[in-house]
Amino acid sequence: MLAQRRAIFITGGGSGIGRAIARKFGSEGWFVGLGDIDEAGMQETAQLVGSDATFCHRFDVRDRQAWDDALAAFAQAAGGRIDVLANNAGIPIGGSLAENSEEEITRCLDINLKGVLFGAQAAYPWLKASAPDSCLLNTASAAGIYGTPGASVYTATKFGVRGITESLDGEWAPDGINVRSLCPSFIDTPLLEHNPNAQSNEAIRQRVIDAGLEITPVEEVAEAAWNAVHGEKLHWLVGKTAKQIAFGSRWMPGRVRKQTRSSFRPLGR
Repeated sequence: MLAQRRAIFITGGGSGIGRAIARKFGSEGWFVGLGDIDEAGMQETAQLVGSDATFCHRFDVRDRQAWDDALAAFAQAAGGRIDVLANNAGIPIGGSLAENSEEEITRCLDINLKGVLFGAQAAYPWLKASAPDSCLLNTASAAGIYGTPGASVYTATKFGVRGITESLDGEWAPDGINVRSLCPSFIDTPLLEHNPNAQSNEAIRQRVIDAGLEITPVEEVAEAAWNAVHGEKLHWLVGKTAKQIAFGSRWMPGRVRKQTRSSFRPLGR
């Protein structure tokens, strides 16, 4: 029975966007694999999806060998196939670059960027075997459309994810593997409750509210993920802010630059 199901493996599946994607694909009859360092979170997601349709594997996306082990174990549970890898694991970091510690910068780069590269590399043989119509789905961000002041490190990683997506879209096309990215703006997930960095005691959610920006329901990202896997577009924008940034950066770059330069509020001001 499992061999007849299409199978998706989702990193960061213990909460937020990863959980929403798992619930969406599970509701459509897919076999769902969850990867995270949060064991309890994955078990909660599995219960929401249905334990007979899920597989959980605790690992760190920064560990290249752990990727091979995770995908091999998932493929075995899924009947020998992987149709989609959702490269979704990521962490936030904010504040001015001067406020960010070396440890914070390295951790963000390793998880958000190296983790995506390692995942793509490890998933390639599995996606090639299940092509055509297999897919690498990378979670980028509206911060990867135009540089965000107060989030230079995070922005760098998400520009990188967009670039990886575009590169592999061309590189893997001869193999019949689709490559897509999700570019959400501020999504209603637990990440909004985090502080931007170690020097701040103000949650990201409050900064978003103070800036007058909308917070998009996480279900919209899950729907975009489904459409991305089954659609033709390369980058999928989610939320009003992401769409406005993409439009403005293309057609009104001077205005976007002016707004961006005036929007940054340093820590403590």
